[in-house]
Amino acid sequence: MRRHPNRRFDLIVFDWDGTLADSTQIIAAALQAACRDVGEPVPDDRAARYVIGLGLKDALMHVAPSLPAARYPDIALRYRDHYLARDPEIPLFDGARALLGDLRDAGYRLGVATGKTRVGLDRALRTQALTDAFDSTRCADEGQPKPHPDMLLRLMERLDVAPDRTLMIGDTTHDIALAHAAGASALAVAYGAHDTDGLHAADPLAIVASVADLRGWLVRHG
Repeated sequence: MRRHPNRRFDLIVFDWDGTLADSTQIIAAALQAACRDVGEPVPDDRAARYVIGLGLKDALMHVAPSLPAARYPDIALRYRDHYLARDPEIPLFDGARALLGDLRDAGYRLGVATGKTRVGLDRALRTQALTDAFDSTRCADEGQPKPHPDMLLRLMERLDVAPDRTLMIGDTTHDIALAHAAGASALAVAYGAHDTDGLHAADPLAIVASVADLRGWLVRHG
């Protein structure tokens, strides 16, 4: 990817699950299994996928609304067990690794804003050999979770990049809302957790259908 002399963005921030990592179905299945384990109604696939990217408390309020808060540690533990059993098999989307390398070579600053915990993201970065791929990362347990703008605001502050020079890329309406609240631009990918209709309603700059299309959009507009 060539270096643009008049490019639009300096900082590109990625969501992790459903944007770089093909983990949507594993996360949704783990949430469903955890609800079943604690005797709660099992959310359908759409409901389970909707909460991906939110902080744990907000996610549990959506998928298990009748569960007392005192039992959140129980369902969180069951979710963790189900998720970690399949965590090693989660791949990056085809082309994601090469895209990150090419963006870095083109001079972009790169970040991650994710609903994962710090422990979870660090584990994923080690597994994928991407510990040095990003200039900075921010997780849900380090401040306010999505769609609050805290993650993106902290990344922009840390890397000294203005909102109008920052692009957030994600697969959920939570990512788009995060970007809008932080004054940054948002680009949606349609191959993750949220459906295209919902993404359109959130008003990103564009919606792309694959990592290859994402690369093409960034070459033309980044």
